[in-house]
Amino acid sequence: MLGVVAIVLLTLAAALAAAFAQYLFKRSLKAFRLNLKGIILLASNRGVILGGLISLASLAVYLLALGSGQLTFVYPTFASTFVFVLLISHFALKEKVTRARALGIILIIAGIAIVALTYG
Repeated sequence: MLGVVAIVLLTLAAALAAAFAQYLFKRSLKAFRLNLKGIILLASNRGVILGGLISLASLAVYLLALGSGQLTFVYPTFASTFVFVLLISHFALKEKVTRARALGIILIIAGIAIVALTYG
């Protein structure tokens, strides 16, 4: 069994990897169309393939954390994915962070902190 610090670090690593995979998907899907040609192009897109592989790695790390921790702790901690997505979107994609989104992220962080403080 892993300790609580290892579980948190694994979960945060899985969340960061999942967020980065989403960034790769977004960056790679400039003009995706849901038809046969679009699906074939999608299947050969390096960014989509890499994002998929990173998503699988993220799942493996998440499952490792989940196998050692409580679901009611690990899953809410994985919500840090939303924080990482916002940061990546802002800095890499130059997306605007509105006050409402910033407040939402603050609430997510507060929720994760409350869950973390009640672990045990």
